[in-house]
Amino acid sequence: MVTSIGEAGPVGLTANAVCSLSLAPMLMIVCLDRGSRTLTAVRRSERLAVNVLGSEQEGLAGRFASKAPEHEKFTGVPHREVDGVPVIDGVVAWLTGDVRELAPGGDHVIGVAEITSVGAPGGEPLVYFRGGYHALSD
Repeated sequence: MVTSIGEAGPVGLTANAVCSLSLAPMLMIVCLDRGSRTLTAVRRSERLAVNVLGSEQEGLAGRFASKAPEHEKFTGVPHREVDGVPVIDGVVAWLTGDVRELAPGGDHVIGVAEITSVGAPGGEPLVYFRGGYHALSD
């Protein structure tokens, strides 16, 4: 899940693609739907966080994949600010980053971010594979 800070507060979406790009410097790639409110916030703030959800957080993945208003997505979702962006409590891992580049990629925008902070509390990650959510051990 990708989060950022918008003019009215925290924003976020369930990303379809996130991956490592480089170790020196530490860069990651995040793909954001061209029409998403989160992309608008990322463009404005030039910062984002990637939150790796745990296997028990499937409901959260669905909520952030929806077109619900941003304040509804975050209602009752504990989070804290790290490096100026929201990080969801209870995730398996998280990374914050400064956006270095936004490039067109079909119906998405490919964001390249330089990682500024990392946390890895641990747990079983949630993955999306063959049209459904699974624990990695599945």
